[in-house]
Amino acid sequence: MNTTEHILIVFGVLFVLLNIAAGLIWVERRLLALWQDRLGPNRAGPLGIFIVLADTLKLFFKEDWVPPFADKWVFITAPAIVVASVLMSFVIIPFAPGIVVADLNIGIIFFLAMSSLGVYSIVLGGWASNNKYALLGALRGASQMIAYEVFMGLSLMGVVMLSGSFNLGEIVAAQKNLWFVVTQPVGFVVFLIAGIAETHRLPFDIPEAESELIAGYHAEYSGMKFGMFFIGEYLGVTLISAMIVTLFFGGWLGPAFLPPLVWFVIKLFFFIGLFILLRASLPRPRYDQLISYGWKILLPLVLLNVLVTGAIALYLRG
Repeated sequence: MNTTEHILIVFGVLFVLLNIAAGLIWVERRLLALWQDRLGPNRAGPLGIFIVLADTLKLFFKEDWVPPFADKWVFITAPAIVVASVLMSFVIIPFAPGIVVADLNIGIIFFLAMSSLGVYSIVLGGWASNNKYALLGALRGASQMIAYEVFMGLSLMGVVMLSGSFNLGEIVAAQKNLWFVVTQPVGFVVFLIAGIAETHRLPFDIPEAESELIAGYHAEYSGMKFGMFFIGEYLGVTLISAMIVTLFFGGWLGPAFLPPLVWFVIKLFFFIGLFILLRASLPRPRYDQLISYGWKILLPLVLLNVLVTGAIALYLRG
């Protein structure tokens, strides 16, 4: 791959991701309306598609306010961290053969490292706001993300053992005959639950529980600073969906009547739809229930999965 092709891939991936993040505003509202038996956006343009433009313009023209009691530079930096860390995570995802920004041998480790940086944006945003509700939301978010990062990492060890690689391209190739969701169902379920908690989407949106904490860690944010937290959340949903597709559902692999990239996109939007359906259907647990659920149920389950997978893999190779 020459330099020009590489630059085109980088800018192409960036352009598509930022447009998906914007487009998911409309997709989520339409799907929530469908599942809740109401109309949803239908006035601004055909099927309400211009609601994306309206929301974007609204965020751009809102007053970009920094509270006088806030730690200004930390307050400004925090929203940028979440977007940067999620975008960096996308560099290792193979969307199709030859369409990957960086084909790293340590792809999974890089993904876990970048996704864990998102904790800093929540903690710094809540702390710099100098607001007790924002700080409570930040502390909730930090403990939730750090706890579920453990289960997320352990849930992928079975995939690594079966494929013999941390490289995502090689993991996709290893699923040529059988998707890993068949051989690693426990790993898939734990990764999905941990992914919902990491992106703090409903039912695990406890760091920003509006009935308890106003808006949680971003209570003091407005304008495009709030918009960057908003974009970061949708990019996070897209990232976790892309990782599920790559690690457990064969990535770009599919019957030959469609191009590999199209298969990847179809699978990707299926899981994005699942994230939105969960928001429409499940209630929020209490905070202590969420944390105890992780340490008392998911941790033993995922450790058992690693033990059993390792034993079976050794037996088959021996």
